[in-house]
Amino acid sequence: MITISETAKDKISEMLEIEQSQKLFLRLGVKSGGCSGFSYGMGFDDEQKSDDQILDVHGLKVVVDTESSKYLNGVEIDFKESAMGGGFTIHNPNASATCGCGSSFRTKEEAGTPGDC
Repeated sequence: MITISETAKDKISEMLEIEQSQKLFLRLGVKSGGCSGFSYGMGFDDEQKSDDQILDVHGLKVVVDTESSKYLNGVEIDFKESAMGGGFTIHNPNASATCGCGSSFRTKEEAGTPGDC
């Protein structure tokens, strides 16, 4: 299960409206890389694969590939405003370590392939 805060949902919905396409959905994923071993991917997509998991989170269509789903179970996504702008934050209960930038992590079971953030 993935949780998206009301603030993050509103920001994602606002961004989807700007795109003006009814086909787009939010795709979440994980790939090897980042300074801690795995990095998050989050963006809009319009192509589903046969093994994608499809979720409805606050009325948002969220798609996660099968491989990424084991790293994203229980993830909480929020959007924070600051003096320097705003951005999405990800709290991942599966992460045993994260890097300072907050976009890279590793789990107790898997270290991924560390690289540049």
